[in-house]
Amino acid sequence: MAERGGSGEAAAAESLSAPAPGRSPPLGWKERLRAGLAGAGASLWFVAGLGLLYALRVPLRLCENLAAGERTRPPGDGPGIFEWWYFHKHGTSFIEQVSVSHLRPLMGRTESSISQPGFSSSNRESETSRHNLSECKVWRNPLNLFRGAEYSRYTWMTGKEPLTYYDMNLSAQDHQTFFTCDTDFLRPSDIVMQKAWRERNPPARIKAAYQALELNNECATAYVLLAEEEATTIVDAERLFKQALKAGETIYKQSQQCQHQSPQHEAQLRRDTNVLVYIKRRLAMCARKLGRIREAVKIMRDLMKEFPPLTMLNIHENLLESLLELQAYADVQAVLAKYDDISLPKSAAICYTAALLKTRTVSDKFSPETASRRGLSTAEINAVEAIHRAVEFNPHVPKYLLEMKSLILPPEHILKRGDSEAIAYAFFHLQHWKRIEGALNLLQCTWEGTFRMIPYPLEKGHLFYPYPSCTETADRELLPTFHHVSVYPKKELPFFVHFTAGLCSSTAMIALLTHQFPEIMGIFAKAVLGLCSG
Repeated sequence: MAERGGSGEAAAAESLSAPAPGRSPPLGWKERLRAGLAGAGASLWFVAGLGLLYALRVPLRLCENLAAGERTRPPGDGPGIFEWWYFHKHGTSFIEQVSVSHLRPLMGRTESSISQPGFSSSNRESETSRHNLSECKVWRNPLNLFRGAEYSRYTWMTGKEPLTYYDMNLSAQDHQTFFTCDTDFLRPSDIVMQKAWRERNPPARIKAAYQALELNNECATAYVLLAEEEATTIVDAERLFKQALKAGETIYKQSQQCQHQSPQHEAQLRRDTNVLVYIKRRLAMCARKLGRIREAVKIMRDLMKEFPPLTMLNIHENLLESLLELQAYADVQAVLAKYDDISLPKSAAICYTAALLKTRTVSDKFSPETASRRGLSTAEINAVEAIHRAVEFNPHVPKYLLEMKSLILPPEHILKRGDSEAIAYAFFHLQHWKRIEGALNLLQCTWEGTFRMIPYPLEKGHLFYPYPSCTETADRELLPTFHHVSVYPKKELPFFVHFTAGLCSSTAMIALLTHQFPEIMGIFAKAVLGLCSG
C-alpha cells in the first residue's frame, strides 16, 4: 500500500510537471518575443524592402516616376502621401502654405503680392503664360559648330551623337526658310536644292548638292551644304564657303537689279540676302577658328553695318566672343552699350559678358576674408550685382564656368535661360573667364547669393520675369541623352515633408504590426517601457 501510495504521489507530481497533450509549455517573455519575431518574418522583409527602396530612391529616380503619376493617385492615401503630393503639385509644403496663408496675417505680416482690386488672378496667370511661351522660344545658336568638321568628327571619335533629331529638324526648317523661295522653279538647280534641304539622310543631301552643281556651277546654296556637311576640316569648309561667296555675290547683285519688278523678285532678293549674310558669317567663324581673329572681327563689323535689320541673327554675340579673345575690353564695352538695352532681348552672352567686365576691375585684389572684414567697395558691389543679374537670367551657367559640371558640344539651337544656352555660352567663354585673374573666384563666392535674394523664382523675379518652368522639357529635346540636363529651380523636399511623411509612415507601420501581432507588440512595448524606465 505504501509503495502504491508513494508511486501514486510520484505519478501525480510527474503529471503536474509534464505538459498536457496538445498544449505547449509556458515560455518566458524572451522566448515568446523570439518566436513572434520568427513568425513575423514576412513583415520584417516588407519593412526591409521599404528601407531599400528609400535608400535607392535617387539612383532609381523614384520621385520622378511617382511625380509623373501623381494625378492618378486617389485621395485618402494618408496625410504623409498627401503632403508629398501637395508639394510636388504646388511647389510648396502644405504646412508651410497654411502657415503663410493663415498664420502670417494673424501676426500682422502681409505679402506684397496680394492682388489689387480690379486685377484678377486669371489675368495674371494668362500674362505669365504668354510670357513663358515667348521665353521658351527656341533660337538659332549664333556660335553653332560645323556638322562635318566638328560634330561628325566628335561622333567618329566617341561613337556618340551630339545632335538630337529635334535639333537637326529645327535646322532643316531654318534652311528651308533662309535658302528657298517661291521662284525656285525658275532654276533647275534651286529645285534640286529645295529637295536637298528636306532630305533627312546626310549622304542624300550631299548627293543632291553635287547634282545641283552639275546643273549650275554657280549654285551658292550647294556649296553651303557641302561646306557644312561634307568638309571634314575647317580649312576645307572655308574653301567651299569662298566658292559660295563668289557665286552668292553674283546672284545677289542680279536680284538687286530686279527687286522692284514683282513681289516674286522681292522674295528672291530676301532669299539671296539671307544666303550672302550666312556665307559671310560662316567665313568669319572659319577665320576665328583658324586664328585670324582680326579678320573675323572685320567681317562681322562689315556685316552689321551693311545689313542692320538682321540683328535677329545675333551677329553681335559672335563679335563679342572674338573681341574678348583679342582682349579688346573697351570695344567689348562699346558693343554692350549698344546691345545691352532694355528694349532688346537679353542673352547669357550679354549678361555674363557685362558681369565679366565689371568683375575684371576688382577680381585680382578680391578676397572673401578681407571683404567680410571691411565690407565691399562700390566697384565690388557693382561686380556682385552684375553677377547676380547674370545668374538670375541664366542660373545654369556658373556650374559650367566653375567646372562643377562637364561640358558637351553645344547644340545648333538653344533655349534662352535654359541649360542649352548655358552650355553654348560656357563652351566658348570659359577661356575668357579663366584669363582674368580672380574672376572665377569672385563668381564662386557670390553667385549662390542670387537664390537667397530670389527664393521663389518661378513666382517672382527681381530684374527679369519669373524663371520659366518650361525650359526643362525643351532642353531635354535639344540636348543629347547622355547629358544630364540641369534643372532649376530644383525642388528639394523640405523638412516638413520629410518629418510628416516619416511620422505618418511609422505610425501606420506600428498600427499594422499591432493589428497582426497584438501579443507580440504588447510584449515589445512592455520591454521598451522597461528599458526606458530602467
